[in-house]
Order: sequence, then C-alpha cells, then structure tokens
Amino acid sequence: MLKIYCISIILLSGISLCQDPPDPPDAVTKVGTSAANWLKIESGTRGIAMGGSQVASGRGLSGSYFNPASIAFIQGSEIYFSKSNYLVGITHNTLGYGKKLTPTDYVGIHLFYLDSGLMDVTTVPSPDGTGETFNVLDLSLRMIYGKQLTDRLRIGGSIKYILEQIYTVQMQSFVFDLGSNFKTGIYGIILGMSVSNFGPNVQFQGDGLVIENEDTPSGFDQKITEEFSVPLIFRLGVQKDIFGSEEESTHRLTVSADAINPIDYTVYGGLGAEYSWRDMAFIRGGTHLFHDTAGLSLGGGLKWSIIAVDYAYVNYGILEET
Repeated sequence: MLKIYCISIILLSGISLCQDPPDPPDAVTKVGTSAANWLKIESGTRGIAMGGSQVASGRGLSGSYFNPASIAFIQGSEIYFSKSNYLVGITHNTLGYGKKLTPTDYVGIHLFYLDSGLMDVTTVPSPDGTGETFNVLDLSLRMIYGKQLTDRLRIGGSIKYILEQIYTVQMQSFVFDLGSNFKTGIYGIILGMSVSNFGPNVQFQGDGLVIENEDTPSGFDQKITEEFSVPLIFRLGVQKDIFGSEEESTHRLTVSADAINPIDYTVYGGLGAEYSWRDMAFIRGGTHLFHDTAGLSLGGGLKWSIIAVDYAYVNYGILEET
C-alpha cells in the first residue's frame, strides 16, 4: 500500500509541474501572474481556524476545498453551509451536500460564491464616479467524487466550473482538483496531498473591453486581453493525534502542518491544532507561515447529534481581521 501511495505522490507532483510556468524568473514572487486569485481564498470554518492546514486533517465537505479526498470521510450524508466576512466588505459563502453512496464511494456538490459589495463606476472623464455602481462576483461549482480504496487510503477528485464577472467583463472555465489521504500506520501519522485548479489558461471577454477609438472606421476598437493561467496549487500535509484518537476518545488533541506551493507565489505553510472533548466541543488555533498577510487564526465549535456550529477568526495584519 505504501508503494501505491508513493506512486500517487509522483503522479500528483507531475501534474503540478505540467502547467506552464509564468515567464518571470524564480527570484520574482510571481504575484499577479495568474487570474482568478479568489480560488486561493480558504473556505471551511475548521480549516480557517487551523491556519489552513487541512490537506491531511480535513474531514467531510468543509475540508474538500483543501483536499477532495476529505469527502470520503462522510458518514451517511452531510449538508454544509458557511458565511465569511472577508476583507474590506467582501463576503464569501459556501454551500454543499455530500453523500455516501456505497461502503467505498462518495459524491458531493460544493458551491463557493464571493461578492465584493457595491462599488462606484469611474471613467477617465468621470474619475469621481458616473453615478452607476457595480460589484464583482466570483463563483465556483464543484462536483466531487471520493473513494475509499482501503481502510488506510482514500482518494478524491472534482471538476469545477468557475466564473468571474466584473461589471460587463467576465471569464469562465473548468478546472480540476485531485487529492489523497493516507494513514501511514507509523506513530499515527496521516499524510495528505492535493493538486488544485489544474486547467487551461483563461481570458476575459465582454463589452467592457471595447473602447472608443476615433481613428478606426467604426469608431470602436476591440481591446485584446492576454491569457492567464489559473492559480495551480500543490499541497502536502501531515496530521497526528498527540493524545486520544479519531475513533473514540474523551479528550483528543490533533496537530497538523501543511506546505503550500502555488504557481503564482512563494512557498508558504500552515500550522494548526484542535482540542476536542467527547467530539462535542472544540477549540482550534493555528498560524500561517511565510504568508505576506495572514497570521494567527483561532476558532471553536459545538456539535450536538447531527448539528455542528463552528466559528473562526483570522488576523490579516494591516488588512485587519476576518
């Protein structure tokens, strides 16, 4: 089984290298070299509270953003909803449903929706505003499939439709996610990995790219936009229970760590911990390592029967908190 898992590591690593790299040299941070950067916004209350370290410790729909194999931990069926007050009035929401079809097969659907809030339309002749308003809308709709290959290895994948709309300009495409979760059997360590947003380059289209140009016969000129890659992300993470176990324990302390390598940014990481009491009350904390803005994160949750409520907080430094 370890050989099978090593092969999956090689395959996922190869996929992450297949995407065309941006032109700037490695010495440059590569910021701004990809489109649809909202795909990198962390979602899932538990994951946010644990510093984004969820590729190995994610469970169910809330962890599917980090690793689609997380869906293969669902017991029966699951409905998930979250609402986040992000930076400068931006909000994003998630809604999902997952179901265990057979003892080894799982499916789910996951919606992510981001709204910038209203902004004033400005032009060169009217820099203070035209009186019109607009908002930026970002949306992703995912179909997820997970499979439990053995009692130690789970894999998952998803196809994701993405849409970005800015006033009269929009972009849409399809991208893919792959992931796995493996119980090593060595000191209780769990390994996880995922490749997110693997897909073709994208290009914006729309009436907002048409500008007036009196030098052309028609009086208008079509402004041509460049193609950009989507933010491909490779994640590798570990999880370990310091005391207690996932199966049954009154007191349990779990720690996790992720290394995150996006195509348009330098490598950074996340550390997280979760204490649970009787799988009913949870306290979580974490931090982002080598990230330019995100830092300390905290959170907690309560679970009663089939209902769970969670809360998370992240400090983004000069950008304040969410």
